[in-house]
Amino acid sequence: MPDPKLGQPFTRWSLRKLVGFLADNNDRIVAVGRERLRQILNANGVTFQRTKTWKESNDPDRDTKLDRIDKVINTWPDRCFAFDEFGPLTIRPVGGSCWSQASKPQRVPANYHKLHGVRQFHGCYSIGDDTLWGVVRNRKSAANVLAALKSIRAMRPDGEQIFVILDNLSAHKGTKIREWAERHRVELCFTPTYSSWANPIEPHFGPLREFVLNNSNHPNHVVLTRRLQAHLRWRNANARHPDVLAAQRKERARVRSEHHRKWGRPRAA
Repeated sequence: MPDPKLGQPFTRWSLRKLVGFLADNNDRIVAVGRERLRQILNANGVTFQRTKTWKESNDPDRDTKLDRIDKVINTWPDRCFAFDEFGPLTIRPVGGSCWSQASKPQRVPANYHKLHGVRQFHGCYSIGDDTLWGVVRNRKSAANVLAALKSIRAMRPDGEQIFVILDNLSAHKGTKIREWAERHRVELCFTPTYSSWANPIEPHFGPLREFVLNNSNHPNHVVLTRRLQAHLRWRNANARHPDVLAAQRKERARVRSEHHRKWGRPRAA
């Protein structure tokens, strides 16, 4: 946003504008070149960056939910899972980045028609052994969510209680789902409102977008689904070792303990 104290109508300053302002202002005239100004800014840790946004959770049970998620992840990782939908998946040419011959980038056709509709990937993630699986569905629905939860329950057929982390979508909270979860010893750990980052499955959707959707031109949803499943098979075959995951969780807990900082809370002043 423009700074009213400087009297300039800029939301973003270029080096040229800043040099001109310093050389002609009412407070103090500073004669400096653009390259020297860039060096001064860089030496003081000022770089050109994109603006970021944030949204604080207004959930009255925010701390309780975060504490519960943190506890189940660190106490029972082998019985802790995460679920979420990834989409919408559309059939259209998507630009991206890839290795190509110099001055001969790969090209994708223009996007004129979208005749195939959209799909949703219902993803399930096992925190203990770092595996990701799921099914592509036509839409989000309570029936599809229940099917995904049943596939998670099948990962632990010993009947021991399991924990599933998921967000507050209405399709995740139906009466049938809650009754089924209670009968089959499945605790649903809902993330706080506006806190999708608290769901451990979220970081694993980024690679799906980068390595399956970007720089692609899938002809239909069947091909897209096959390539998505092929990437999941490759990913799970190269999953991180459970001992590495346990060491990472232990180290993160140690660092938070040293700083007297709870998971998901802002750093204390």
